Amino acid sequence: MMFDKSSFEEMKKEIESLLEDRKDKFESICRYLYDHVPYYNWVGFYLVDGSKKLKLGPYVGEPTVHTTISFGQGICGQAAQTKHNFVIQDVSKETNYLSCSPDVKSEIVIPMMKNGKVIGELDIDSHYLSPFDEKDEAFLEWICKMVTGNA
Repeated sequence: MMFDKSSFEEMKKEIESLLEDRKDKFESICRYLYDHVPYYNWVGFYLVDGSKKLKLGPYVGEPTVHTTISFGQGICGQAAQTKHNFVIQDVSKETNYLSCSPDVKSEIVIPMMKNGKVIGELDIDSHYLSPFDEKDEAFLEWICKMVTGNA
């Protein structure tokens, strides 16, 4: 799996164009990331439904049974509850991990914030161990800020 992470800077321009006047911006971003980053094997947004629950929004990848996740439950729920990014390089070492597929080896979750509250999150699963680094995290944070109007 070869991927030049310096491509993230170039990809930002494409993502900005996806955000302009698009009703399906979340779906477009999922598809773009899934198609352009070889180790992003599942890309999806979870959106807060107002009752401390995350509901699955647009995604690209294998179907998941985890369509609703309570705050605090699993990696996604922990990210929502704590308002912190979670970068998990090996999901097999997590006691609170909600398995979507036996192929998933790592996960990164970035909360989307608006006025100090979590309104959703970007969740990415990978079939590779330890693929994520600070460049992924910064890039995905940027996307979350762009979609929430906080950039």
